[in-house]
Amino acid sequence: MGARTDWPTFGATLVVLLGICIPLLVMQQQANDFINAAFAVMTEKFGILYLWGGIAAVGLMLWLALSRFGHIKLGGPNDKPEFTAFSWAGMLFCAGIGSGILYWGTIEWAYYLQSPPLGIEAGSDKAAEWAATYGMFHWGITAWAFYGVPAIPLAYLYHVRKQPELKLSAACEGVLGKHAHGPLGRLIDILFMFGLLGGVGTSLGLGTPMVAAGLSEVFGIENSFGLSIFVMLLCTAIFGISAYSGLKKGIKVLSDINVWLAVALLVFIVVAGPTLFILKTTTNGLGLMLQNFVQMNFWTDPISNSGFPEGWTIFYWAWWIAYGPFMGLFVAKISRGRTIRQVVTGMLVFGSIGCWAYFGALGNFAMHLELNDILSVTGLLNEKDAPTAIIAVINALPLSSIVLPLFCVLALIFLATQFDSAAYTMAAVATVELREDEHPARWQRLFWAFALAGLPLSLMFVGGLKALQTTAITLALPQLFITAIMAVSLIRWLYQDERNGVQIAQQTISTAQQRSEAVLT
Repeated sequence: MGARTDWPTFGATLVVLLGICIPLLVMQQQANDFINAAFAVMTEKFGILYLWGGIAAVGLMLWLALSRFGHIKLGGPNDKPEFTAFSWAGMLFCAGIGSGILYWGTIEWAYYLQSPPLGIEAGSDKAAEWAATYGMFHWGITAWAFYGVPAIPLAYLYHVRKQPELKLSAACEGVLGKHAHGPLGRLIDILFMFGLLGGVGTSLGLGTPMVAAGLSEVFGIENSFGLSIFVMLLCTAIFGISAYSGLKKGIKVLSDINVWLAVALLVFIVVAGPTLFILKTTTNGLGLMLQNFVQMNFWTDPISNSGFPEGWTIFYWAWWIAYGPFMGLFVAKISRGRTIRQVVTGMLVFGSIGCWAYFGALGNFAMHLELNDILSVTGLLNEKDAPTAIIAVINALPLSSIVLPLFCVLALIFLATQFDSAAYTMAAVATVELREDEHPARWQRLFWAFALAGLPLSLMFVGGLKALQTTAITLALPQLFITAIMAVSLIRWLYQDERNGVQIAQQTISTAQQRSEAVLT
């Protein structure tokens, strides 16, 4: 018998989605006023919780990777990874980042250059150095730690404890007990779906206008809201087909294609662009970030109150928190046969390096154009909009007539891959049981693929970036507490299973395999 739909969760999520989108479209001015007020309240009153959450996430991931529990295999002793390391890492990166890396990787530095952190003078040399640093911080270790915190409990529950549920509520059972399977558990799953809609809406709402601006330049047509709708529908169709095809035929294939295109673009930018400037500025930025990592994670700017932590770091942490449970469910599904340590290091190391490469190549190439008066990126950003500035940067590359269409295709596939994964995850949560060899119903994967487009379209129509930021921050707050419950549940399970001898055999086998491999090499 196939996987059965969890109709209460499915129906409640659909009602919530319609309950958000319809008022946004019908009462635009009131919705915009509410969004602005909510943004101020969420960042000022609750922002510090997100910062402490980031520190806790990094600490937990380091402890898991370095402790004796890192050897635990997610699955049986003889289970082997379902995907190659390349495909697995590619699916992690593409699902977790999406086209947002192309958007922010190209122009985020420009915001920092004009309004730098830490009281630095705007437009100064020091501001330029920190502008090349803060983007890598926001898309680096802490961001991927937020993804890892829900991933490990869900993967442990699914592959080690063999509980056939890919639901956040089930991963909270270590703390909530039987309540995880009652009304409270149902509420947790609905809040997850709600938060995922916010994270997905933010990503799709940012990436769609960028692709539309690129297509406008390539084909010489007007860049309008109608073109953005066309891009949204095209993207939805692509990831709808992929979601219907499943993990191996859909998501894996898209991810593999995307990784190769992404690597080709980055190599071209480094080689054809100002190679030495890109390499030196990236190296300098990494050094600044690693040297000041603790301060950047804790910085609240309590004296001057510039608004930088609220507008950037807290927004990003909320974005990752809202997306974290989705990534956790997705990572749990694709990580059978890997150890806890492999999953943690794969996410923190491969994910961070991939993001740093984008910010280093795309961002520093764009900054080079600005600092050498080749292209006023900040001018385009202030006078027009971010998508226009991004496309202008890509047009400044050699062979732009080839590179720009490639950039648009890459961005479109990035979007499709990310929301393909999101649709799969939402379908998994709205399924009663999902064993390791099962997948959510195809019709449900296809349904969520199209339903996911509703919220970002509404938000783009109402308030642009501020509406997207506010949605991500607001919907992430309950997820922060749910993620904390999952982390405590995991720790309890690890120690409980160790006492009961459940994991001793697996740890012994894993250690013996590592020793034999070391002897052979």
